[in-house]
Amino acid sequence: MTTQTTDKAATLARYPEVAVAGAGLIGISWATLFLANGLRVRVCDPRPDLEKAVRDGVAAASPALRQLGYSTDGFDERLRIEPDLEAAAHGADLVQESGPENIAFKQEFFARLEKFVKPATLLFSSSSSLRATQISRDMKFPGRMMIGHPFNPPHVMPLVEVVPGEKTAPESVHEAVAFYRALGKAPVVLHREINGFVGNRLQAAVLRESIYLVQQGVVSVEELDTLVTNSLGLRWSTVGPFKGIHLGGGPGGITHFLDHLGGIFEGLFGELGEAHINPETTAQLAQQADKAYGPMPNPRMALERDRKQLGVLQSHAKVMKQMAEEK
Repeated sequence: MTTQTTDKAATLARYPEVAVAGAGLIGISWATLFLANGLRVRVCDPRPDLEKAVRDGVAAASPALRQLGYSTDGFDERLRIEPDLEAAAHGADLVQESGPENIAFKQEFFARLEKFVKPATLLFSSSSSLRATQISRDMKFPGRMMIGHPFNPPHVMPLVEVVPGEKTAPESVHEAVAFYRALGKAPVVLHREINGFVGNRLQAAVLRESIYLVQQGVVSVEELDTLVTNSLGLRWSTVGPFKGIHLGGGPGGITHFLDHLGGIFEGLFGELGEAHINPETTAQLAQQADKAYGPMPNPRMALERDRKQLGVLQSHAKVMKQMAEEK
């Protein structure tokens, strides 16, 4: 057994019992990933179809995890469906909340949750925009609460943005990073709180210009998707924007690139369009998306997306292994 495998096992052994609060797409995805890593998982939600929704969702996510090399044996034995929050949280070593994106809900939820958990229990919110400082406002012990924001779906996408609040304890952040890394995630700790965090802000910037280009008749929805997946999407799946232009600058790196092409890009900064998501915009985009992809996303479309993303991740791992062996 390698040191890395030993460290992962030791880290996960500290959190044998985890609770997932919220059985929507994100919560069920988290639950499936936790199960795949050998943890005992309690899923809590007041929805009346909780049992069926969770078991169907776990079954749907399992093939992707098998493609990543996980075993899906023993899921039923380690999965507990629990509508009552107190029963689900009692004795849990970690709670991942994935409820509604509503500040009043989350403030009430965490203030209530901390009454039921152990003093050392880590508390995460999957919030995609709200700050931990706001969410933990009414908590008596906010030091163990922070944002653990995944990209959808969490059982496939590696990124987790760990965003501490003003009162989050540094040791809790350290534990959070170790836990997510042991799950095979790529946790990034933001240096300070900001609305929407980093991933969604970048997505918003690209989405705004994408909508503008479609509205101006430059490209269609389908053509823009084709353009991105065959250029920036492909490049950014291997290197980020800064590493990309650092390599694009040749021997001179990012300095050479910006010295020679920075003026062109700065000129484009001023030309980037304004776009507003209103009923007219939604109708225009929906009409084109329906024509290109069908009126409703179907399970096969999501399966294709996940398999392609998994293929990219597996390719990354294969290349990194080959390069390590070449040293």
